[in-house]
Amino acid sequence: MAKAKTKEDTNYKVIADNRRARYDYAIEEDIECGIVLMGSEVKSLRQGGSNIAESYVAVEDGELYLTNSYIAPYKQAITWGHLERRKRKLLASKREISKMWNATSRKGMTLVPLVIYFNHKGLVKVKVGIAKGKKAHDKRATEAKRDWGRQKQRLLRHGD
Repeated sequence: MAKAKTKEDTNYKVIADNRRARYDYAIEEDIECGIVLMGSEVKSLRQGGSNIAESYVAVEDGELYLTNSYIAPYKQAITWGHLERRKRKLLASKREISKMWNATSRKGMTLVPLVIYFNHKGLVKVKVGIAKGKKAHDKRATEAKRDWGRQKQRLLRHGD
């Protein structure tokens, strides 16, 4: 008899998170994409060696590419390893790619990788956000709103 799967049995795991993206950009919509990787890159991601803080997504010739993302070299695959900062192709439907292309052609919109993670099936996925850059006053307003939320929680907790 097979055991029922629980949330602890799943393979979902966040590999790299671009926390700066939510500070610098107002995310309008996010889309889940697959990514084309080499075997040594997947093994390195399982060990947790990656960074997407300075990376971006671009539409080139009707295809999506993740540029300037870092995946650490896998020590056991030194001979036939991978380049750490190579351009990696993202997999999405033609409809999603055209939606992203139309969004980036508008003024101020860009494609930002938000998170790289293993989904429940154990596949590597990238969540790409269609974003608009924030101005300095927008960032200050966001910080003030966040600080007020923290202060409100503190007051509710202590009852002062």
